[in-house]
Amino acid sequence: MEPCVVEFIGEKSLIGIVPNFSFGPLHLISGSLGPFRAGMPVHVPLWLAVHLRKHKKCRIVPPEWMDMELLEEIKEAEKKSKYFTKMPSEHYMIEAQLIMSTAPDDVPRCEELRTIIKDIFDIRESKLRTSIDAFIKGEGTYAKLDNLTLLEIHSVRPILPHSLDHIARYQRTASTTQRDTSSLLGLNSSSVNTNSFFTP
Repeated sequence: MEPCVVEFIGEKSLIGIVPNFSFGPLHLISGSLGPFRAGMPVHVPLWLAVHLRKHKKCRIVPPEWMDMELLEEIKEAEKKSKYFTKMPSEHYMIEAQLIMSTAPDDVPRCEELRTIIKDIFDIRESKLRTSIDAFIKGEGTYAKLDNLTLLEIHSVRPILPHSLDHIARYQRTASTTQRDTSSLLGLNSSSVNTNSFFTP
């Protein structure tokens, strides 16, 4: 899956806006949106919110999870737990990046939020790489990676084929060595003259 596809999926997330125009419902393949009334909050897909904001047709309402206190708690929980904590949004990085780059004036404490969200992402990415490394060294057949987002999985995708190839080669080598050892032991056993042990 390409990065643009991951972003495309994330852009479907619903987000609140306050339009400065009035318009009837928009009928899309995915469903109807609106009607739009000036000054009245309405939820639309993120891609539409970004489009309208760029044309100065609305103000974006940041998601509830974009709150410093909540994100501080998530950051601390992520640092303390060896597992991945459940994030408040499946596409938190994509949502944050698009909202804060498009409408920084609509986001209170924007730069602080940007920093802490990046910190959380870095902690989780480091934890993910450590998990993959432990998985390889432990000759594991599966790894528990619950609560990862699509973007986080995609961020380590380049190293996964190499990791899996490494495991496969190790297993093949171990299997071959075991067969060779078994064959050698069998050969040595058959070549021993047991009568020699009883010869005076």
